[in-house]
Amino acid sequence: MARVLLLPAALLGACASGPPRGDGCSKDTDCKGARVCEQNACVEPHGRPIVSATSIDAASAAVASVTPVAGPPPFAMYGGDAHHRGHLAGAAPRTAPTERWAVDVGGPVAGGVTLGPDGRIYVASHDHNLYAITRDGKVAWKFAMGDRSWSTPAIAQDGRVYVGSDDDRLYAIGADGKQLWAARIGDCDPAGFGPESSRCDADGGPTIGADGTVYLGGDGVHAFWADGTPRWTFATAEHVATAPAIGDDGTIYAGSEDDALYAIAPDGSKRWEVRTGGDIDGAPAIGADGTLYAGCDDHKLYAITKDGTVTWKLDAGDDFRGGVVLGADGTIYAGNYDGALYAVAPTGQVKWKLATADKIQGTPAIARDGTILVGSQDDYLYAVAPDGALRFGIAIGADVDATPTIAADGTLYVASDDGKLRAFQ
Repeated sequence: MARVLLLPAALLGACASGPPRGDGCSKDTDCKGARVCEQNACVEPHGRPIVSATSIDAASAAVASVTPVAGPPPFAMYGGDAHHRGHLAGAAPRTAPTERWAVDVGGPVAGGVTLGPDGRIYVASHDHNLYAITRDGKVAWKFAMGDRSWSTPAIAQDGRVYVGSDDDRLYAIGADGKQLWAARIGDCDPAGFGPESSRCDADGGPTIGADGTVYLGGDGVHAFWADGTPRWTFATAEHVATAPAIGDDGTIYAGSEDDALYAIAPDGSKRWEVRTGGDIDGAPAIGADGTLYAGCDDHKLYAITKDGTVTWKLDAGDDFRGGVVLGADGTIYAGNYDGALYAVAPTGQVKWKLATADKIQGTPAIARDGTILVGSQDDYLYAVAPDGALRFGIAIGADVDATPTIAADGTLYVASDDGKLRAFQ
């Protein structure tokens, strides 16, 4: 099941509609000066309150303290690290591997598969649970959330796991599966329907910074200290579904469904924004020189310098819904709704395309030997050589929207829409 199914038609068509008459608005750019759009009216900007708590029952108690609390350094997350370049620990098999085991995780998995420092495999499921699975295919524990999750779990070096849910909460779970804290983001009604209730879905990330700060997309970009205390919120006009990326200078980058990519300073203030022709649902990736690469619903792949200048735009056949990843030579890899995996040179020219039989919703990953792995909604996982040659395909039997991973020993882990996590070797 693809993430696109949850996006209201009003959001998908937002980039084509103009502002209402008079002082009405549909997004911030409809307003003059520094004013922002709230409830279809242009108003002076103001911060949105954030709530943090040590438990769900206490989640309505505001936390005023912003005293820095250093956290454990990051170990694994969406895109491999805070740059989101997509590099995996292990090399890919040379030929199609054999399935070793499969574990039922209760529902579709849309976020990536993450490996912890103890070798456990973590996936967040639509059955409202986060699963920790041992290397021999046993469920070590599962943690119940208040709603389904599209999140890719992020794991710190001490084994704590961060994950978001559609119940509008970011959870921190210890290596033993016990909740450390939960923080509610925004003030949406999680039980409602439509764009206003889904604005606060905590599905953009999480991403762990070098100092242990946790960054998450929802009704904007949220930053939390390691103990769950809110650090700051950067408000956006519409939902942020992308995992924030972090540059070497500490700048945070995130795309939004308000048709923009934002650069945010470490203190939460805006550095710049680049307007696009559609939603940005896939996370950006940061190149070695600081260039940002991001796909968009306007069918374009963007290259943007770290000062906010668009250097090129590649117009493809359809929407880019997943994130992009970067090869060691700077090649950009991204899947498209036209069913193709694109390999693009840093100068913006298409090097090659590999066609699959259906849409590519997920984000690719790059094995240690340079093999690109990508799932498709044609129910296959593909392994592609850096020159575009197909090495093998694995029939999974369901959409593969989750990003796979490979352990250092070469074991390949794949999660899919049939509610299974599979191990191949």
